Amino acid sequence: MTDTLPDRLSINPNSPHFDGALLERGIGIKFKGAEKTNVEEYCVSEGWIRVAVGNTRDRKGNPLTIKLSGPVQPYLKDAPAEAEPGSEG
Repeated sequence: MTDTLPDRLSINPNSPHFDGALLERGIGIKFKGAEKTNVEEYCVSEGWIRVAVGNTRDRKGNPLTIKLSGPVQPYLKDAPAEAEPGSEG
């Protein structure tokens, strides 16, 4: 599996930007330099994240979200520190 993250990723299984295998590895998001733990979706090239607003749900049962604009930096939480490029195991 590659360590490059997609430009856009969503945790909603109904979204075309959902990737379950990648989400199982653990994705961290830094937004404007601060760690965010409630991100529902992000887009690096457009510079935005969608975050849940409390426990509010829409009529389909999905979390109600708002879109925040700013620099987005996704990273893998399980990325090993001593991994060498090109070494597959």
